[in-house]
Amino acid sequence: MNVLSVRILFIIASILIGYYSVPQRFVGAVVFGIASGVIILIESLMKRVSVRGLSSTVFGLILGLIMAKLVGDAFSLAQLPPQTLANVQVILTLIFCYLGTLIGLRGKDEFNLIIPYVRLRRQDQTEGITVVDTSAIIDGRILDILKTKFLEGKVIVPRFVLKELQQIADSTDPIKRQRGRRGLEILNNIQKETGLALSLHEDEFPEVREVDAKLVKLAQLLQAKILTVDFNLNHVASFQGVKVLNINELANALKPVVFPGEHMQIKLLKEGKEYNQAVGYLDDGTMVVVEEARRLIGQEVRVSVTSVLQTPAGRMIFTKVVK
Repeated sequence: MNVLSVRILFIIASILIGYYSVPQRFVGAVVFGIASGVIILIESLMKRVSVRGLSSTVFGLILGLIMAKLVGDAFSLAQLPPQTLANVQVILTLIFCYLGTLIGLRGKDEFNLIIPYVRLRRQDQTEGITVVDTSAIIDGRILDILKTKFLEGKVIVPRFVLKELQQIADSTDPIKRQRGRRGLEILNNIQKETGLALSLHEDEFPEVREVDAKLVKLAQLLQAKILTVDFNLNHVASFQGVKVLNINELANALKPVVFPGEHMQIKLLKEGKEYNQAVGYLDDGTMVVVEEARRLIGQEVRVSVTSVLQTPAGRMIFTKVVK
């Protein structure tokens, strides 16, 4: 049963109740039918209300009612006339319900801290949550990572990340537009793959302007990890206690290990930075620098590893031609 079926059943039930409960049956059926339509319209407008926002609003409303009752009881001790006391209680209820609702909405991000050291969670729930960054989507390797089932638990794409992708895809800059469209295509490919737990998160944190700051805040609230290739986001999130899964670090860790003295075949593609050097690349993109090989550019040669240098940008292998 889908949402449309539930709505149709609700309208039919409302019409029947109006028909049999009101003396003027036709009028009752019409009125109840219109009322059910209005309720469905309100419900459709509330589809972007998050569960945390709704629960914090209800909590604030209940808190407002309790405060209004306590203050109203205090006024009853003043022996006011019954009508005046009733008016005071109505006014207090309105004021405290309004204040409680606003406080609940503004503090919805800290709602899980209201009960100290207690977090509502199913005992059998062990899955983790991973929040995906815009850069990781555009990078594209996330699709292969998800295919291998390397990530466990739920993978979340925040609404504000999707908006940023759409803005990049609509950019007047052709390079940015191509990157944005590539990211949207990657998301579509992920959705087509079976068994990939990818979901959209609606919270947008309008009070926070930067997308990276929103990602960190969402990860903190959900106790989630951030999947990214952004070097700066990696440091900012780690500094704030959020675990980061950096695709570049994973790729570097999976590169084949080579040792001094090991031989390999490499095709030389261009000149190196230093005199008489030539440069080639392994299949995974690792740069191989060959000494005294400028004259051999364009050829495939056999080289011997002399040293390996690990840099923030990746790994560099220094070699010499085997004679």
